Formats: sequence, structure tokens, C-alpha cells
Amino acid sequence: MAEQPTSTATPPPLPNEVQQPAKSARASRKTRVGEVLRDSRNKTIVVRTVTRVPHAKFGKIVKQQKKFYAHDEENKAKAGDTVRIMETRPLSKLKRWRLVEVLQK
Repeated sequence: MAEQPTSTATPPPLPNEVQQPAKSARASRKTRVGEVLRDSRNKTIVVRTVTRVPHAKFGKIVKQQKKFYAHDEENKAKAGDTVRIMETRPLSKLKRWRLVEVLQK
């Protein structure tokens, strides 16, 4: 009697079963909306954002203002414009933000 060969090798994976690299789990970047104060530098704007928060002790709503230096590659934003900026890697000593869009001229 002839013995039948037994196959122990697994078949190759189908195209849908191919392992895909894991997607990066990077968190979404912070965005802010503010007014352009200065655009006198080349490819740089200074944006002021206003945040309303309750006072720690008294609870009254107070405004906090903060200035951000943002990268404006095409020099689109002008002083007085309302813009949206997004957090990015450090671009210079002070620039950690970049211009996403000009909302209002």
C-alpha cells in the first residue's frame, strides 16, 4: 500500500490578509484662532489669541491673551486678519505654530 503524503505547510496568505504596518498613533495637533498683530517679518506673523476662563478664586470669567509666533510661508496674512494656526515642530527660537488659513480679512 502506498502512503499518501501529508502537507503540514501553511498556504501563503491571501492579499487581504497581508499584514499592514501599524498606523501612527499621533494625537491631533492643537489649533487656535486669533488676530494677526504684526506681519512685518518675512514668513512670520504674530498672532494674539483670547481665551475666556473662570478666575481660579472668584469664578468670574476673565480674558487671557497670549501671543504666538507662526510660520506664514506665502506671506498671505496681514495685520488685522483673523487666522487659524496649528501646532508644529519647532521652526526657530520662538516659532512653534504655522498658518492654516486666513478666516477673515
